[in-house]
Amino acid sequence: MRRLEAVTIGFVVVFVAAQLIRPTRANPPTDVTRTIRAHETTTGLATVLDRSCGDCHSNATLSSTWYTQIAPLSWLMAHEVAEGRKAVNFSEWVAYSATQQRTVLVASCDDAKSGKMPGLYTFFKPDTRLSAQDIETICAAGREIDARTAEPSR
Repeated sequence: MRRLEAVTIGFVVVFVAAQLIRPTRANPPTDVTRTIRAHETTTGLATVLDRSCGDCHSNATLSSTWYTQIAPLSWLMAHEVAEGRKAVNFSEWVAYSATQQRTVLVASCDDAKSGKMPGLYTFFKPDTRLSAQDIETICAAGREIDARTAEPSR
């Protein structure tokens, strides 16, 4: 029994100490003229992306939920946001060429169809779940950009 008590006390001490190590949560400044919302041509796309993708793929990450305050989950969330922004940042949409925008939206369509994105995050934030209509909105935007980039220049 003494061993179990020691392990339990050790676990509690490590868990409490881990709470002192806080990840950086500052959002980079956003120039709204550079966002996908400012440049969307497909009705509803920015709304879908803001709701379901914005916490990891924009500079407007919200971190006020309880689970983002508890280590080690807080560390994981900070890492996932950094990786998400590195993969695509909808707050920096104008930095991508038309070809890159198309690639991002086609990949987003594929990820949404397969359930890869937003993935397990919907367990914590059910409002981020994508409906069939949301997925079609993302896929249609990819097709629209594809059609625009395929048009011959005059």
